[in-house]
Amino acid sequence: MIKNITNVRGIKCWGAHSGVKSLRRDLAIIYSEVPASAGAVFTQNKVQAEPVKLSKKHMKNGRIQAIVVNAGNANACTGEAGYEGAQAMARTTGEMLGIDEKLVLVASTGLIGKPFPTDEVVEGLRENLPKISSKSSAGSFAANAILTTDTFPKEGFLEFEMEGYEINIAGIAKGSGMIFPNMATMLAFIVTDVAIQPKLLQLTVKEVVDNSFNMITVDGDTSTNDMVAVLANGLAGNDKLKSRNDPGYQLFRDKLEEMMVHLAKLIVSDGEGASKFVQYEVVNAADAKTAKKLVRSISDSTLVKTAMFGRDPNWGRIVCAAGNAGVKFDYTKVDLYLGDENEQIKVLEQGTPLDFDRNYMKKLLRKSHIFVKMDLKNGNSGAVGWGTDMTTDYVIFNSVYTT
Repeated sequence: MIKNITNVRGIKCWGAHSGVKSLRRDLAIIYSEVPASAGAVFTQNKVQAEPVKLSKKHMKNGRIQAIVVNAGNANACTGEAGYEGAQAMARTTGEMLGIDEKLVLVASTGLIGKPFPTDEVVEGLRENLPKISSKSSAGSFAANAILTTDTFPKEGFLEFEMEGYEINIAGIAKGSGMIFPNMATMLAFIVTDVAIQPKLLQLTVKEVVDNSFNMITVDGDTSTNDMVAVLANGLAGNDKLKSRNDPGYQLFRDKLEEMMVHLAKLIVSDGEGASKFVQYEVVNAADAKTAKKLVRSISDSTLVKTAMFGRDPNWGRIVCAAGNAGVKFDYTKVDLYLGDENEQIKVLEQGTPLDFDRNYMKKLLRKSHIFVKMDLKNGNSGAVGWGTDMTTDYVIFNSVYTT
């Protein structure tokens, strides 16, 4: 059986149907047998869901032992009753597991503005918390239970040796719409058995999220409920990582980024109504900040997305989107490439258009994986981001989402 989140030492999970959603699982539980160092980032939307508000408070001590997630109701814009519902989820989880409720992170996903069904969710927790298990099937149940409009669960597992210790990292995620740089309706929960200081983990999580989840876009909308949380319970037994200079730290950081990039790509590949996965790369920029801003501006352009859908090699839209990024670059030095994963054709050289076979290019753009690369020839920094095309299916789906 393929390894998943329950193959990390000390991690137990469950996913079940509590009645909030019809037919599908809608309640996920992740539990560490010991309190874990925790790092998390949350939505940058100014309107924040009640579980986000509560979880931010619980994160202040940098220690978490359990995560509970409900799907089918975002518990956002629900007022005092919604906040009390989030508290009830944490309190019930703490009581049932015999831990302090402040060691519980709470997350929700679903429709915004719908009254939160506290009684149903709490009853579901009481019924299912005793069922948590380290079996692989339990991890899969949890991955399925956090989904909303997703068409498949997003999971990942990595194992590697660090300074003589076997380290495991695993994660689950959800998201397919309202996905935009700085996160959107997107949840990701990652667990590892590495031993690491909470403050160092928090700094690492923020940095790695910037290179992964903050480099994806589907539709340009941010949400009220985003959360990426990482729990590190230390059960691998390694010497605790306390500094960036500690042996093994860089390897751990790289592997954590690998896991986040993997989950981020899965989210993009499941974009609502999407028919193409598009990778955007900027190379030889003056600095990483410039490269990231250019990638984000290009990948979020509606005109670029629709061109990708129509297999239209209209590279002018890409250059225009780059010009809207608000950063300085010399257009007269830019080379631009378009194509698929096997072949990219140069369409612009030092700001000058090149002749290319448009019919052949349209054949490349029919592929499900498209690549756009911009070379600024102005330094040694770069950035990579991922997005989708924008299809008629996306418009139709989101025009009737609540009905």
